[in-house]
Parts: sequence; structure tokens; C-alpha cells
Amino acid sequence: MTRAALLVLADGRFPAGGHAHSGGAEEAVRAGRITGAASLADFCRGRLHTAGLTAASLAAAAALGADPAALDEAADARTP
Repeated sequence: MTRAALLVLADGRFPAGGHAHSGGAEEAVRAGRITGAASLADFCRGRLHTAGLTAASLAAAAALGADPAALDEAADARTP
């Protein structure tokens, strides 16, 4: 097994609390929204412009010194 595969498999099992997440790709495949490489690229681009933008905004606010509890609430409100 490659090192990358081992890290993905072990990521959610380590006590650091990290995890790998597909962002809903499995459900999009089941629903027929991802059918090949082109639709997967579109899906990933959409996730970047939605969830990625939200994460980047929260990270920027944290870097500027925003209250961590308020950022946690903001993340919960924007992440189903």
C-alpha cells in the first residue's frame, strides 16, 4: 500500500481528530450527478467555491484574531 493510502486510512483513527471527507461525492455518484472525470471536476470545483470559500473565510477571520467560539458557531451555521 502506498504511504498516501495508509495516511488516508489511518487519518480518522488517530486521536488527533482529523478525518478524510469526500464532501458528498459518494452521494453525488449515487444520484447520477457524477458520472465521469468531467462531472467529478465540476463537482470538485463547486465544492471549492462553496465549502472551500466558507473554510477560507473562517481561517482568515481566525488569523485576524476573531473569537474562536464565535468562529465555531459560524462554522456550525454554515456547514450542514
